[in-house]
Amino acid sequence: MKTLYIVRHAKSSWEYAGIKDIDRPLKKRGINDAHLMSKFLSKKIDRPDVFVSSSANRALHTAVIFCENFEYALSNLKIRKQLYSFSDGYLVKTVKALDDGFNSAIIFSHDHGINTFVNKFGSKPISHVTTCGVIGIQFEDKHWKNIKKGKTFMIEFPKNHK
Repeated sequence: MKTLYIVRHAKSSWEYAGIKDIDRPLKKRGINDAHLMSKFLSKKIDRPDVFVSSSANRALHTAVIFCENFEYALSNLKIRKQLYSFSDGYLVKTVKALDDGFNSAIIFSHDHGINTFVNKFGSKPISHVTTCGVIGIQFEDKHWKNIKKGKTFMIEFPKNHK
């Protein structure tokens, strides 16, 4: 069995003129939400075997906060440039390329790709994954490359924990 947690990056800031989208930082609310969700999750689940993040600043900062609260070594955080995409194609490729030695993974990525992915591979329809939302899906497969349809067992959004 394989367990996947998908995390949409926390709330980012639009207030910096001229900054590239990939470089947008988290807002204070985003930082607070990332701590809130990662602390909640670290008490509810076993630490995932691998943490993988988009290279975008907002996703990476979210992942760093989760690493801190899960006591996961930052040196082991995997950064994937291809996850900075707003379609599910690279997310699917990233998940299917995970090493089978990892039975659980947590991936930090972006809006539209996450929404498409969780509806394609999960068992419960989700209309919109909010910022810092966490979706958990379990797959009966032994190999990541073979995942098809899994069971959605977790849908957690920051608003439910405030």
